[in-house]
Amino acid sequence: MRLPLSFEFFPTKTPEGAVKLRAVRQQLYARKPEFCSVTYGAGGSTHQGTFGAVQEILSEGVDAASHFSCIGATRATVREQLAELKAMGVKRLVALRGDLPSGYGIGGEFLYASDLVAFIREETGRDFHIEVACYPEVHPQARSPEADLQAFAAKVKAGADSAITQYFFSPEAYFRFVDDTRKLGLDVPIVPGIMPITSSTQLMRFSDACGAEIPRWIRLRLQGFGDDTASIKAFGLDVVTDLCARLQGGGAPALHFYTMNQSVATLAVLERLG
Repeated sequence: MRLPLSFEFFPTKTPEGAVKLRAVRQQLYARKPEFCSVTYGAGGSTHQGTFGAVQEILSEGVDAASHFSCIGATRATVREQLAELKAMGVKRLVALRGDLPSGYGIGGEFLYASDLVAFIREETGRDFHIEVACYPEVHPQARSPEADLQAFAAKVKAGADSAITQYFFSPEAYFRFVDDTRKLGLDVPIVPGIMPITSSTQLMRFSDACGAEIPRWIRLRLQGFGDDTASIKAFGLDVVTDLCARLQGGGAPALHFYTMNQSVATLAVLERLG
């Protein structure tokens, strides 16, 4: 059975980047995604770029989800932006606490993503399908795995409809996390986030920044390839395809790809999965 798919993009900074991204999206649309999401910079720094990209995706006939972070935001600014998204025809949000821009102290009227989810529900009822983030390998800032699970539970109880995970390479971590949430009585769909592997240095940098584990055997194999890009991509394709097949076999409800604004690696995995 074909799993529902979704793809994540980030706003581009140049006109050339925007043209390139349009071509990438068209290639991925051939896979009939359920929706495409667009990220939101630290402290809402890409607000215009995010909403502009969301508008474009909708105009291309595909359902678009806007990432929506609340660090530094006030109820008034969130209310205003929700109205803007609603007027555009957006039906889906990815509600996040978000990152602080460097050099900023904590600001705004929302401390946690659960506060944002509760506010969106109060303000807009069921107008939006709300996705939230979750961390099969525990959020890097969580005090403990138990505290992290409780933070996720708070988002679900505040009104989240479904969740997308941080990327991971251990299917066991995902299945264990899902089991733990079910034991707490949380029954929202938990969609695995998938990161194609195309570059060792990029993957190591991202993973160190966001707390995603790279299993030792993968790290050692990647290091062993040195600068051999072709071998890194071929190995990455094997690893990620196997991961997706195991997730599909284990009952994952859908797959969400972190495309990095590229289509080749994601399409290669999907091709391999058949």
